[in-house]
Amino acid sequence: MTIAMILELLVVLLALYVGSRYGSLALGAISGIGLAILVLCVGMTPGKPPSDVIYIIIAAVTCAGVMQASGGMDWLIQLAERLLRKHPNHITFLAPLCTFFLTVLVGTGHVVYTLMPIICDISLKKGIRPERPCGVASIASQVGITCSPIAAAVASFVIISNANGFGVNNLQVIAITIPACLCGLMAAAAASYKRGLDLDKDPAFQARLADPETKNYMYGNTVSVLDKEVPKSAKAAVFIFLGALAIIVLFSICQILGHDIRPLIPTGKVVDGVAQMKPLAMNIIIQIIMISAAGLMIVFCKANPKKAVAGAVWQSGMVAVIAIYGIAWLADTYFTNYMDVMQGGLKGVVEHYPWAMAFAFFAVSVLINSQGAVVVAMLPLAYKLGIEGPVLLGILPSVYGYFFIPNYPSDIATVNFDRSGTTVIGKYLLNHSFMMPGLISVVVSTIVGTLIVKVFY
Repeated sequence: MTIAMILELLVVLLALYVGSRYGSLALGAISGIGLAILVLCVGMTPGKPPSDVIYIIIAAVTCAGVMQASGGMDWLIQLAERLLRKHPNHITFLAPLCTFFLTVLVGTGHVVYTLMPIICDISLKKGIRPERPCGVASIASQVGITCSPIAAAVASFVIISNANGFGVNNLQVIAITIPACLCGLMAAAAASYKRGLDLDKDPAFQARLADPETKNYMYGNTVSVLDKEVPKSAKAAVFIFLGALAIIVLFSICQILGHDIRPLIPTGKVVDGVAQMKPLAMNIIIQIIMISAAGLMIVFCKANPKKAVAGAVWQSGMVAVIAIYGIAWLADTYFTNYMDVMQGGLKGVVEHYPWAMAFAFFAVSVLINSQGAVVVAMLPLAYKLGIEGPVLLGILPSVYGYFFIPNYPSDIATVNFDRSGTTVIGKYLLNHSFMMPGLISVVVSTIVGTLIVKVFY
């Protein structure tokens, strides 16, 4: 590794670090500064921006955002709350399952902000230390991203893998990640079941409880969405959304079974006077179905487009687009220019320990708060290093590491939602409520994913 290579890597890392300090779309924008230095000042050949991935994110987020604007998300939150209030004693296991499947359904972890105060309220009123369900539920809301057929991380994995000779579709990816991540989450929930002192034995909590004003703050109100009236049009929007997902899954199932129903389009080549045809790419099909579903919800479900644009789902999705755009372009530029050097230096490691790439995925995720960006930035490098597709599919859960430094919005919001004060960011930053469930979940999920892949590939 030359001095120039090290200095240019420092430019990449510094851009990621500064961007993470500002958060939000700053990650992508400040990555642009690093890209400008490498290309315009140093003279590197620019890499390729991940346009196919960005288009899928825009389509999926638009569809989910319109469903939220129709009120469909409120209905899903109500269903989750009914389940939690019916079985409050099991909230440490049920809460992460609810946040996980909400993310799987919608493709973004930002849908849980309405549910998290409810989880805190139920556990506190039941006498269960809120840190137990809240910590693992926040982790679960992000773990679900690698398990959603319309999430950026899954779409990115499919597109990049297909381009590198590993033919896999969205359904095949989540068939590995869903059971693997569920095992990881249940292991984290089991470890959290008796975590910390019970509320009646916690001196810090009892001291807060002794203050009448603080006690009223903790117990004086009930957080619920069950009294909110959900119109039939909102429920119809959910069914349209589910129908769109079902169609995407149907295309994938038929493809797996050898009865490909994707439309054929010309390749532009003619052999012996016959125009050659190929199936329409799955990423194009997903975009068409998602955008169409959004249109149907606007026309038939009274979804207000302006409300959709102002909603949390659409806004967080667009932030992800900018982040992936800048980060992935910067990373691709650096890795492409030094690929020969990296292949020579890492060849022995990846030949004997290909699963070690999971540590690289995790480390990069600690720096950048986007699993989709990690996949787009690091997966092409992994393939060029000679790591096989099934191995990378097995370790896909390791792209979630941004819980390590507790600066992600869902973690910060969870701390604020917990009126008991038991869900915390510790004095030394890393001793926070999300570290233990996060590490257990990622480690177990990655190991289980690797084992499942060995069975089926």
